[in-house]
Amino acid sequence: MKIGEARQLYNTQIKAYREQQVALSKKKQELETKMNSEPEGKTVYANEAAILELTIKAVDEKQTEYQNYMEKLLGQWTATANMVSAEQQGDAMEEYVEDMGKIMEVARRLMKGAVVPAKDEKKLMEYSMEMYQAAKNMGMMAKQKEKEEYDSLWDDEEEKTVNEDPMEVADSTEAFADGPAIVDVADTMNSVELPESV
Repeated sequence: MKIGEARQLYNTQIKAYREQQVALSKKKQELETKMNSEPEGKTVYANEAAILELTIKAVDEKQTEYQNYMEKLLGQWTATANMVSAEQQGDAMEEYVEDMGKIMEVARRLMKGAVVPAKDEKKLMEYSMEMYQAAKNMGMMAKQKEKEEYDSLWDDEEEKTVNEDPMEVADSTEAFADGPAIVDVADTMNSVELPESV
């Protein structure tokens, strides 16, 4: 099962169990009021109170089981998203360093008086107008019989890949393990029985 699917499924279960916990707590308070307000209330409602306590315990245990699995699942999701994001940041930094090298090479070529493509000059201007002007001025002073012509350093720019969304990658990653069995909250409550000794 994919992490995104598991998160959705177990979030729904946790929500249903929490809602039932609230309802059971309210029912417990009402039962305690009955037990304390009637003369023989503790005896009359003893079985009902015991079943209610066992039901609350069963619902709490199952909800805790789901919650524990969800915490581990979210840990895996976060680690995966962070890993993808770190890889993308590393790639971006590598690309930045590569672009800086190209910009410096364009400036060097211009300083020698060479002819570079307009696209490369534009990249240098966008990076630093002052550096561009200094390189052009030095290039005019350079004495060259024949000016060298260069191809663009950015010809491969169209091949850039689009980064994946780290959250989408994390959602589509396979969950580390199968989660606890999905049990409807009503089935959990109905499975409660009083022990023979009560």
